[in-house]
Amino acid sequence: MSRTNRQIVKSQKLLMSKWTAVNPQEKEKHFLATKVIDPEQPKHLIELVVMEAVLTKRSFTMRWEVLTDLTKWVQGWQ
Repeated sequence: MSRTNRQIVKSQKLLMSKWTAVNPQEKEKHFLATKVIDPEQPKHLIELVVMEAVLTKRSFTMRWEVLTDLTKWVQGWQ
């Protein structure tokens, strides 16, 4: 069973939240959730989040559920 971050994900709380990559790539360790892409139907959960590297400003879109995997992401800046 994989470890997960315990948190209720709401778009307001996720937006601009700080994250640390467990296995940094190309010196990109600290990230901000700069955009939350809400589903087309309001009854559904958040689908995607745009993450931006603090150091390089590179951004990418991923499924928000990836943030719950503690082997990949830790909430806050470590």
